[in-house]
Amino acid sequence: MSISDILNFVLMFIPLLFAVTFHEVAHGYAALRFGDQTAKNAGRLSFNPVNHLDPFGSVLLPAFLIFSGSPAIFGYAKPVPVNFYNLRNPELGTFVVSIAGVATNLVLAVIAGFAFQGVALISQQVGPGPILMTTAQLLYAFTFINVVLAIFNLIPIPPLDGSKVLSVLLPPRVRDAYEKIGPFGIIILVVLLMSGTLRLLIRNIVFPIVQFLTGG
Repeated sequence: MSISDILNFVLMFIPLLFAVTFHEVAHGYAALRFGDQTAKNAGRLSFNPVNHLDPFGSVLLPAFLIFSGSPAIFGYAKPVPVNFYNLRNPELGTFVVSIAGVATNLVLAVIAGFAFQGVALISQQVGPGPILMTTAQLLYAFTFINVVLAIFNLIPIPPLDGSKVLSVLLPPRVRDAYEKIGPFGIIILVVLLMSGTLRLLIRNIVFPIVQFLTGG
C-alpha cells in the first residue's frame, strides 16, 4: 500500500464519515420535531461521527470501494432509531423523517460544490498551493459523496429512505402490497449493485449533478 493510496483513502473517508453522520442526525432531529424522542434518548442527536460509526458500513465497505478503484464510493452509519408510531401526524411525519437525510445531503452537496468553485477561483489567482489543493480535493469528495448518498437513498427499495417516502404516497391497498417486498429489499439491492446498475446511476445522474455543482 503506497502513501498515495493512504492519502486517497483519507481524502475520501473523512467526507464520507461526516456525510453519513449528518444524514443520520437529520433523521433524528426530524423525528424529534414530530414528537419522537427515541434518537434523543439514545444519545444519537450528536454530530460526533464516532457515535454513528458502523464497523462495516462506515469503515470496511468504503475502504474496500476506495482501494478497489470503484467509481461508486459510499457507505452508511448506524441507523438512528426512530419509532414511527410516536410521530404526530404519522404520514406527514414519516415522509419528513424519511426525506430529511436525503435533503440534508443535497444541501451539503450544494454548499460544498459552491465552496469548491470558490477555492478553484482563489487557486487561479494565487496559484494552486498544497493547502488549496487539499481543500479542493476534500470539497469535491464531499460534494460527490453527498450526491451519491442522496440519489442512492432515493431508490424506492427497502430499507432505503426512498421506500418509506414512496410508501407514504401510495394508496393504502397498493402500499400494503408494496411493503411486502421489504424482506427481499437487501437481495434486490445486491442484484442491482452486481448488475452494474449503480454504475449507470452514477454515470448518468450523479456525475452530471456533481459537475454542475462544482462548475465542471
